[in-house]
Amino acid sequence: MNGQRILPAVRSMKDFDKLIKMNYEYGVFLDIHIGMLKSVYTYANEHGKKMFLHVDLIQGLKSDEYATEFLCQLVKPYGLISTKSSVITKAKQKGVIAIQRTFIIDSNAFERSVQLVEKTNPDYIEVLPGVVPKVISQLHERTGKDIIAGGLIENETEVEAALAAGAVAVTTSNVELWRYFAP
Repeated sequence: MNGQRILPAVRSMKDFDKLIKMNYEYGVFLDIHIGMLKSVYTYANEHGKKMFLHVDLIQGLKSDEYATEFLCQLVKPYGLISTKSSVITKAKQKGVIAIQRTFIIDSNAFERSVQLVEKTNPDYIEVLPGVVPKVISQLHERTGKDIIAGGLIENETEVEAALAAGAVAVTTSNVELWRYFAP
């Protein structure tokens, strides 16, 4: 992601308009309606934005391999994010960057996440919550994958801690953090 430390996560068109005016190259669409996908991607492309799409949060579309194929062919996102292995596998088959989202709540979840990553071989792993630096460094060490931290990160100190632990970027919907870390 070319050294971009923050991945702005867009939850509304109002926030998308803010992102368009900033110098970020990459961003993430969250909570988007299926009917808006084509137009927002056209708009993003017109403004040189490479947008990831969180497949599990698309309203009106089941997140499975068929939806993934549809998205890759029709919407052509820069990359896809999902908790589901079938989505990650299909995205990789279609040549789209795949981010495996994983929730680490205890050591058992950590081990299951390592096994999932070994199975799906994503391009990146998004770890939630992103406020546990120890998990970020250990997951990177165990999988060899670049880690993106997300969830519950609320201030500059928490962003810096995640990056210091080895995260390549932090996803956040906090517009103030977008501004603070703007390139």
